[in-house]
Amino acid sequence: MKTNRYPAFGVLLVDDEPAFLRSLSIVLERRGGINHIVQCQDSRDAMAIIEQENIGLVLLDLTMPHLSGEVLLQQIKTEFPEVGVIIISGLNQVETAVNCIRLGAYDYFVKTTEENRLIEGVKRAILLQEMREEHNALRRRFLTDTLERPEAFGDIITRDKGMRSVFQYLESVAPSSQPVMVCGESGVGKELIARALHTLSERAGPLISVNVAGLDDNVFADTLFGHHRGAFTGADKPRAGLIEQAAGGTLFLDEIGDLSQASQVKLLRLIQEGEYYPLGSDRPKRLNARIVVATHQNLVQKQQSGEFRKDLYYRLKTHQVDIPPLRQRRQDIPLLLEHFLQEAADELGKTKPTIPKELPVLLANYAFPGNIRELRALAYDAMSQHRSRMLSMEVFRRVLDQDNDVSEMAAGNSLTMFDPEQPLPTLQEMGDLLIQEAMRRAEGNQSLAAKFLGISQPALSKRLKKSQPE
Repeated sequence: MKTNRYPAFGVLLVDDEPAFLRSLSIVLERRGGINHIVQCQDSRDAMAIIEQENIGLVLLDLTMPHLSGEVLLQQIKTEFPEVGVIIISGLNQVETAVNCIRLGAYDYFVKTTEENRLIEGVKRAILLQEMREEHNALRRRFLTDTLERPEAFGDIITRDKGMRSVFQYLESVAPSSQPVMVCGESGVGKELIARALHTLSERAGPLISVNVAGLDDNVFADTLFGHHRGAFTGADKPRAGLIEQAAGGTLFLDEIGDLSQASQVKLLRLIQEGEYYPLGSDRPKRLNARIVVATHQNLVQKQQSGEFRKDLYYRLKTHQVDIPPLRQRRQDIPLLLEHFLQEAADELGKTKPTIPKELPVLLANYAFPGNIRELRALAYDAMSQHRSRMLSMEVFRRVLDQDNDVSEMAAGNSLTMFDPEQPLPTLQEMGDLLIQEAMRRAEGNQSLAAKFLGISQPALSKRLKKSQPE
């Protein structure tokens, strides 16, 4: 089983004192949650380790035999400029510190300095390195327009360019340990995005999902943090919270915009401190899961109105993806319709029917307020009522007729209501739409429908036969 390590790259500690190497490793692991650590006692071996291992950050002592820290710093920045370096010295020398920063070091710490400051400095450097790697990966993918792991998105049916950009971004941020915020209207498939991100991260632990909407503060704390026996009335035995269940994996919190103010404070502390207390316990546990959140709400407006904490918002939006609504992905509608009809046919034990070619044209001009979830419901409803070889459009028409713009278009009163960003239907397709509307109004009477259209009944019969599948 793969061991989940934070960060995704190695942190190299270079110091000639074995005792300091051991104590620093323990501090970084226990208090900083950093467990991808490589130790080096001989500064002459450091360059080979950086070349062989996936090292992203070096913590470097200044005063060492063989190669001094300043000399090694210059070698690292010359041969591996993408590797970050932090200087840790036993001496508080301002001039030396300034020179190290000038040579490219992130920061300079004195060994006797408070541990909290050192840990925060290392975590800050890790974040900067992760952001640099993500930027480079994202730039590379956009320039080449490639996906390295397309199979991770196999459950997401799309050929939309905007969604492809989302996939490229997800591939770039997947190795990071920072939170990810997934934004989008209800029904666009935010949980599928969370699953794809979890797959891309290759984390050893599971994906644990919870909808936090409607959870009061006590239930939220118990759900996430768990409790010890006797923590409250009815707590007859200990229970692990979802954070512990997601250890080494991903914790997905859906509808984060509905979280109460008190629960927002608890979540903020969890992210900031990287630890939590199960209810009834005075011993903290480390957060060992990547947090992914989702919302359909506008959190910018909610924070401006005081309903959502600004500090939590900025913690969560370190990485943010916006999923476009279905009305902006109209070329995906035929693909999704085919998929859901086949899915419904398999579930109901029926044969998937032929789709009228006018149906995708009609659906392309519907706003889909419920997005993909609404299209799926329509497909299942139509499939449950299906009886003939050709799929009936009645289920779809009932919904479309509730949309005033589409109704006016179908009645011929507003033929300019097509989406300006999409290609216009062909004359053949428009003719088929008008015939379908005339037949609907005539309740299947071809003679009456022909009068509506101003053509002869034989001409109408000929057009209807041509529109039938072979």
